[in-house]
Amino acid sequence: MLRFLLNLLWFVLGGFVMGLGWWLAGLIAAITIVGLPWARACFEIGNFSFWPFGQEAISRRELTGRDDIGTGPFGLIGNVIWFLVAGWWLAIGHLSSALACFISIIGIPFGIQHVKLALIALTPIGMTVVPMHRL
Repeated sequence: MLRFLLNLLWFVLGGFVMGLGWWLAGLIAAITIVGLPWARACFEIGNFSFWPFGQEAISRRELTGRDDIGTGPFGLIGNVIWFLVAGWWLAIGHLSSALACFISIIGIPFGIQHVKLALIALTPIGMTVVPMHRL
């Protein structure tokens, strides 16, 4: 019940806007065709940005114990391209939202979540979102 309440407050107080930002980046990436690998990551992290409590974003290497195309050298190249094209502005959006949340004591957990999402925004390729109980 607490997770639902936190997610609902998060969604109303800023999660909706940042989730739409992720989806917009994913839509733009998908339209270019070349950006389809980034679009997949955008939509997955966008859904996570809408409802973050009770879930965790982790590396697929950490989850499966082996490398795949997104966690190896191609993933590194993809993350560098992502950072230069779109990652920095999504990270700035999350950091500015975090600063707004840190103004009040009640907003501190939301600010911490925005900081986590800002770090994910810098390098989303190779990440996956899993429920907390699977960790």
